[in-house]
Amino acid sequence: MSNSSLPLSIEQLRSILTSALAACGSRFRRVLLIHPDYSRNDFSHLVGPLLYDVLYDRGLEQLDGLNASGTHRPMTANELRDKLGLDPTRHTRVGTLYNHEFDDPDWLLQLDVIPVEFVADKTAGHLREPMAVTVNRLVAEDYDLMVALSGTVPHEALGYSGGTKILFPGISGPEVIGLLHWAAVLVGIPRIIGSLDNPARDIVNAGAEIIFARLGQRPILSLNMVYTEDAAHRAVPRGLFWGIGPAGFDAALRQAAEFSSRLHVVYIDQPLSVGVQCIPTRYDEVWTAGKGSYKLQRPGVMAPNGEIILFAPHIKAFHSKPEMDAAIRAIGYHGRDWVVDYLRRHPTFDRNIAAHVINVRGLGQFHNGVEQFDFGVTLASQISERECAAVGLGYRDPASIDREQFTAPGQLWIEEGGQSLYSRR
Repeated sequence: MSNSSLPLSIEQLRSILTSALAACGSRFRRVLLIHPDYSRNDFSHLVGPLLYDVLYDRGLEQLDGLNASGTHRPMTANELRDKLGLDPTRHTRVGTLYNHEFDDPDWLLQLDVIPVEFVADKTAGHLREPMAVTVNRLVAEDYDLMVALSGTVPHEALGYSGGTKILFPGISGPEVIGLLHWAAVLVGIPRIIGSLDNPARDIVNAGAEIIFARLGQRPILSLNMVYTEDAAHRAVPRGLFWGIGPAGFDAALRQAAEFSSRLHVVYIDQPLSVGVQCIPTRYDEVWTAGKGSYKLQRPGVMAPNGEIILFAPHIKAFHSKPEMDAAIRAIGYHGRDWVVDYLRRHPTFDRNIAAHVINVRGLGQFHNGVEQFDFGVTLASQISERECAAVGLGYRDPASIDREQFTAPGQLWIEEGGQSLYSRR
């Protein structure tokens, strides 16, 4: 396990992986690598080839990949190879690179259920229903080793990403993903984000324990990447933390989260009247670009009546899946109490989408049929002014956005939007 104020070299990464795999066993014939998707700008492309080489020396015959995409869009074959840095002409023992089919029952196994009492306790009584622990069926296949590779940054639903999150809900079913995000919203995103010990993470760990039990004695290795970005927005390796099994997952994540808190939390001295989040092109829908909003929602960061601008000239849709895009347009972007009331009237509505619209718009207040918010959220994208108004968001023409307009005190231009968590000093 290593972290540094300087970038980690390839040899340092190789040494860490060699030590981690030596602790897992001596030989591995078939290995499953569970990894992040396109929306994470991490250094999976460096870990992939190094992991392959170390495994090759330990008897590797087949390395499969599983994209832990949650409900994000599937990745193309070229995207999967590029994400993992694997060259089919050199890495000849790579088998199949799978996308997680979260909405295909044939690809899911239900292992057990988290009791309703546990879920209710962790959500302060807001959510009173059991949670089925579903997981991609590949975890039941005949693999000698599973490697769970993930990045650790502040995360809206679990405090910090990484660790058990890549198993549950990363390779779980839609109900699990929806319930977990909904549970986090009910607890309150500003309370959770940037805090490792929180009720939502407790639920994730409970589900992961069931998955660990299903694996039996087969080792599962957690690799937590911590990174920053260079001037060209490329990931720079700063830390790689590993652990084996439940206790190892927890220990590695705690080290990674502590290091991430020093790299990824930006402290400001005064509240913002305007925060412009320049959304990277890898976030190609509002579904993923929305993190530009909730990473400015910690108490005191936005001034009363302030404005969060998501500057994303490349974005054309709220979600790349037409059915999810239509659902977002149907409900619009609202605060928590408004959405809770909406779900009473529409009990079958997707709670993952319900959580998304609250995350982007903020908690707000809802009294006598009227919503009030402490700040506004504006889209500057290819989504039209009429469409923005229809879902309750502000609109700016992206062509009108100029960095020089946002240099006054209380205004902040954030070049790589959605990466860092902002907090008052």
